[in-house]
Amino acid sequence: MMVGAMSAAPDDAPPDDRPTDGPTDGAPAVGGPSAGEAVEYSIDELAAVTGVPSRTIRYYQSKGTLSSPERRGRVAVYTDEHVERLRTIAELQARGLRLDAIREVLELVADGGDSLGEWLGVGDRLQTAWIDDQPVVLSHAELLARVGEGRQGFITELERLGMVRRQGNTRPPTYLVASARLLDIALRMDAIDIDLITAQRAEEILRGRMRKAADELVEWFSKQLGQGFGHGADAASVADAIDALRPLGIEAVQVVFAQEMERALRSFVERGGVVSGARKARESRESGKS
Repeated sequence: MMVGAMSAAPDDAPPDDRPTDGPTDGAPAVGGPSAGEAVEYSIDELAAVTGVPSRTIRYYQSKGTLSSPERRGRVAVYTDEHVERLRTIAELQARGLRLDAIREVLELVADGGDSLGEWLGVGDRLQTAWIDDQPVVLSHAELLARVGEGRQGFITELERLGMVRRQGNTRPPTYLVASARLLDIALRMDAIDIDLITAQRAEEILRGRMRKAADELVEWFSKQLGQGFGHGADAASVADAIDALRPLGIEAVQVVFAQEMERALRSFVERGGVVSGARKARESRESGKS
């Protein structure tokens, strides 16, 4: 469905597109208009006006995203409608939509649905961050201030695990931190003797399960569009549902995760996992000393 497709990001136009020189339909370019006449273009003229290579224009036509030109013998004739459509396609691609999603949006608008601007607003909301956690670049001094003075070895371990990444060969070094909040969580875990390897593996487990859950949830909400999600199936009702979902979704994850951790820990304790684990750890340390 369209809402699911709108979250896709890469451009799916064919690679290595280049404008061709001269007419590609075996006929001369269409002549310029007289006063009051509509402007007409050959495919190469259309490519020159829009900056979209001829090959890509044909590709858009094959995908149904761009209407076919009028044929006059061997000459393909394009109009200003094609110019505007190509500009709209470029704008939608810049927003991260794939061609299939673009075609659906334009068909929906043409069929009398909400305006293009209203559906673009829904797409923007779909890509709005759920939490305030952007990548940051820290100087060496700033990173040391976070992890603690004299802990260069800890920074080296952060680099090894990919939790921070050194930028270039600057002196003093600077570091890219992909998630400042996850770094903060790792430091708080380190403060209670949960080391970086353990913390990172915990993140990997959570992310793997949550990625699958998120994909399934988006697919489910997409199937429910117009029924149990965004009842009106119009831009306004979908946007309202998305806005409501953001805080409720985060709260639901916290509640469900807390309940499941309580269940798992209760079971762990009941089967003697704490005592058994402690004994094995002690025996391992003692055998390592001998």
